[in-house]
Amino acid sequence: MSTSEYKSVAAEGDLPVSATELAALATQLFAASFRPGPDSPPQSAPVAPRGNVPDVTAGTSAGNAAAGSVNQYTPPAQFVAVPDVGTAVPTSPGPEGIPPQTVPVAPRGTAPDTTAGPSAGHAASGVLDPLTPSGVADLTAFAVPSGIVPTIPGVLAGTAPSVPVAPRGTAPGWLASAPTVPDLGRSTGPSPARTPAGDEGGYYFLTKELTPPSTAFTPSLPDNHDVFDVNALRADFPILRETVNGKPLIWFDNAATTQKPQAVIDRLAYFYAHENSNIHRAAHELAARSTDAYEEARETVRRFIGAPKSEQIIFVRGTTEAINLVAYAWGTKHLGPGDEIVITHLEHHANIVPWQLLSQRTGAILKVAPVDDAGNLLLNEFENLLGPKTKLVSATQVSNALGTVTPAKKIVELGHRYGARVLIDAAQSVPHIPIDVTDLGADFLVFSGHKIFGPTGIGVVYGTEEVWEETPPWQGGGNMIADVTLERSLYQGLPNKFEAGTGNIADAVGLGEALRYVEKVGIERIAAYEHSLLEYATPLLGEIPGVRLVGTAQEKASVLSFVLAGHEPLEVGKALNSEGIAVRAGHHCAQPILRRLGLEATVRPSFAFYNTFDEIDVFITAVRRIAEGSA
Repeated sequence: MSTSEYKSVAAEGDLPVSATELAALATQLFAASFRPGPDSPPQSAPVAPRGNVPDVTAGTSAGNAAAGSVNQYTPPAQFVAVPDVGTAVPTSPGPEGIPPQTVPVAPRGTAPDTTAGPSAGHAASGVLDPLTPSGVADLTAFAVPSGIVPTIPGVLAGTAPSVPVAPRGTAPGWLASAPTVPDLGRSTGPSPARTPAGDEGGYYFLTKELTPPSTAFTPSLPDNHDVFDVNALRADFPILRETVNGKPLIWFDNAATTQKPQAVIDRLAYFYAHENSNIHRAAHELAARSTDAYEEARETVRRFIGAPKSEQIIFVRGTTEAINLVAYAWGTKHLGPGDEIVITHLEHHANIVPWQLLSQRTGAILKVAPVDDAGNLLLNEFENLLGPKTKLVSATQVSNALGTVTPAKKIVELGHRYGARVLIDAAQSVPHIPIDVTDLGADFLVFSGHKIFGPTGIGVVYGTEEVWEETPPWQGGGNMIADVTLERSLYQGLPNKFEAGTGNIADAVGLGEALRYVEKVGIERIAAYEHSLLEYATPLLGEIPGVRLVGTAQEKASVLSFVLAGHEPLEVGKALNSEGIAVRAGHHCAQPILRRLGLEATVRPSFAFYNTFDEIDVFITAVRRIAEGSA
């Protein structure tokens, strides 16, 4: 047998069938207006458009509004038919080889919208859906079996304050035009309760303050900053009501994984209750719904990172698999003995080990750019490592161990100056920093869903069209093929070429919902608020006797690593856990950078936009007690 061809099919001439055969197939299969999918041979005519993707951000229906209930949601009984697409387009013989049928497909339509503001009916009745009459989100009433509870969006659109934040050194460049937080101090009392006004864009906690949920579940965490009402936002995250060792949970382990808003939880439940099916490969209704939801998630990712086309977005399990895809598929083809790969000393193991393995396979040489004692990347030394043999540069945008924000755009520019491809690891930056891949210019950008309030087990590889064209598939199987004989295979184009087998469909849909949630809050608002948390916590922690701050770079995201004299990091982590405070204690899968600073482990609190100044006060008090030996 001959080796399968490393190319995707984009023209009729690539197919092992004639134009006449294709026309006959079209007549047979499109009597019922079936939509083609990735199992079908490549088309030269346009593919029939998908139906409307289920919008999980709208409010309840007028019918539910009239009934005055937010827990009685049921999907509409009928669906609107797919518009007539005119000229028939041939498809595959049917799902998984089943002969074509002539029975019409049940028409598809708009799935229920479950996440935007209240419907007109609710507005007329005076009910702020789905808040309780007091205006407080009642998350304890959520019950999937009786129907998915429509989710309240997280924030209200509005203009953020422009009073500058007191800087510690130089504020990160990505905050230059971001809204800032006027008050870095600790508030002295709870936010005054206000009667919710009319729906101002459907996002309720940028301009209104609501009474916090019952202290039986959530501690009163007052906060007087003006970017958004953090207590109202926290109501969207049910896990923040948990108690640990009898204390309210304080989640300071966000660099490891973030918590999920109710909107994401609801979207996953809705998918499994109403849309669950494998994508692309069938002519039935649920396959259409599932495909639409999956591809809408891809489009949401594209919009969120500013990619030109959704086809450039490849779904994988996470950042680790994303980097391995590039290393095995692109790297194995393009690197040989003596070629050079340049990384930095700041990298996570996932951005070190795949390149070591690639070097072992190909004979390439791995070079490492140094950092100073504060954790700043030494850019001159980085550039000195680049040369005519440099084929790939791979660098983090934010260090997971230190919080250092690297000059990613400059890294890309320098890599391209020497003719190298550049990969940016955005796992730690995507939830904290606005990202526009077009402006950044990176050839590849990778991140994980669970770092940005989405599910685990889903991640993204963005690549330019040029690099995807020069990259062979890295896994083979269903979904990524256009035609297979026993002698050779022809592959689909983007994005299916790199998505072999059944993907993590539901969690991709959940990631899309998480990104929409972040868009509603506003990534610039998030960046400004988290920067203020970091500015507030850093000096308080640094002044505790015995504390050594680890990672004091000029530009940082919301990671605050430290060690405490006389106490092992794991001991400190356990003591904080007894107070309900979750931090990471260990090497954070970044042993090279910690050893560069003379350490094997640190304690790493890391912040997200649902954390508060008062939580920081509780944390500082606990660390001080540990340092004094009274914990």
